[in-house]
Amino acid sequence: MDIERLPVEPSLLGESPLWHPQEKVLYWCDIPGRALHRYDPDNQTHASWDFAHDLGCCAACDDGTLIVAQRDGLLRLDPTTGRQTAIANAPYDIAVERFNDGKTDPQGRFWVGTIYEPRDAPQASLYRLNAQGLQRVAGHITTSNGLAWSPDGRTMYWADTKDHTIAAWDYDPERGEPSNRRIFARFDPPEAHRPSGYDGRPDGAAVDSEGCYWVAMFEGGRVLRYSPQGELLRTIHLPVRCPTMPCFGGADLRTLYITTARETRPPDEPAAMPWSGCVLQMRIDVPGLPTQFVRQGLQSMRASPSA
Repeated sequence: MDIERLPVEPSLLGESPLWHPQEKVLYWCDIPGRALHRYDPDNQTHASWDFAHDLGCCAACDDGTLIVAQRDGLLRLDPTTGRQTAIANAPYDIAVERFNDGKTDPQGRFWVGTIYEPRDAPQASLYRLNAQGLQRVAGHITTSNGLAWSPDGRTMYWADTKDHTIAAWDYDPERGEPSNRRIFARFDPPEAHRPSGYDGRPDGAAVDSEGCYWVAMFEGGRVLRYSPQGELLRTIHLPVRCPTMPCFGGADLRTLYITTARETRPPDEPAAMPWSGCVLQMRIDVPGLPTQFVRQGLQSMRASPSA
């Protein structure tokens, strides 16, 4: 398999790749770099926007704007003018928590989780932006990641990176409510001392048109593809140690893009793996699911957190 990198300078911690089918471009965030990037593969052009705080994720809206989740709240970005408009304040203490992984469900609701940065307690949460505002839906994890939905929209996936687990939930599309949480996949922690070494922990994810779940294994140097039943079907080894999230793009949704990280890595790692922090791309056989857009009106809601 041929793996290439986008001809763009590496991010410190690349995250949240998003294929925009109308613009035919790829967006992604650099969390500590406080920047949103856009790459046009047809014209091979790159643009970026700077923000005041760490970015966690982004999502496309059906009115041509983007939602961007930064440490202190949700913003709307107009990529044509660069204008940033506040949507919702962060419903947590920004000194110890920030928004992290986020995705749009098939009905156009934006979901975003948080990371509890001390990582010594399960204090992170999952929020949903809908007609009632920004609401807390679930919690009791440390690092929210791996959000994705099955093709029929009736299964939601959510990972806790710190706990090395991926959960699957039954999902009510009409109400936007998850229930019946169960373990979809579990991974050994670093202290397991396997002869083969540490295999990494689950970070960002995406689902393909066959309902299979693709997850980036941070510090594992690979992306895994699981069947809807939780069977490991495929392992893609990467020329970096820390992939962060895959997404499907291109006109046929058969280009797999993968963001990666280089921040806080040992000094010899970027030297040995110079593509660390770059966005990787490769062609795959099974297309992904179409990009979901946040429905017009939802992105303008003000914060209304609930426990």
